[in-house]
Amino acid sequence: MFRPRIYVDTSVIGGCLDDEFEKYSNQLFEEFISGKKRLVISDIVLFELEGAPDSVRGVLDKVTEDNIEHVFLNEESISLANAYLREGVIAESSLLDARHIAIAAVERVDVLVSWNFKHIVNLNRIHLINSVNLRLGYPILEIRSPLEVIYEG
Repeated sequence: MFRPRIYVDTSVIGGCLDDEFEKYSNQLFEEFISGKKRLVISDIVLFELEGAPDSVRGVLDKVTEDNIEHVFLNEESISLANAYLREGVIAESSLLDARHIAIAAVERVDVLVSWNFKHIVNLNRIHLINSVNLRLGYPILEIRSPLEVIYEG
C-alpha cells in the first residue's frame, strides 16, 4: 500500500489546537496515527516546538515512531534555502520557512503541508519555489494545506 510521505511544518501541529484549523489538522494526524500516511518531521520543527505549550508538543506523541520519519537540516538543504532567499522567492525574514521548504524538497517528500498561506501555501510563491527547484535539479514540490491532503471517508 502506498503511504504518502508528508512533511508538516509547525503550523499544522499547532493547528490541532486552534479553533480555525483543528478539524483538518486533527484529521490529518488521525491519518498519521492510523498509518495511512507517513509523517515527515524535521529537526527545525522540533526546535520550533521547544517553546510551545505541552499540549502542542503532545500532538506528536500520539503518532508512533513506525509512522514518523525524521529528517534534518543539512548542507544541501541550507544551500537550497539560501537560493530561495537569494532569488527573492522567500524573504530573508522568513529563513525558517525557506528551510522547511528546502528540507522537504531535498528529501523529495510527496507533499509539504502548512497553514502558512503568506509564505508557503501561496500559488505564486509555489511557482517561484518550483522554478528554483527545477533549475537546481530538484523535482516539483507539492505544497498544500491539510484540507487538500486528507482522505474523504
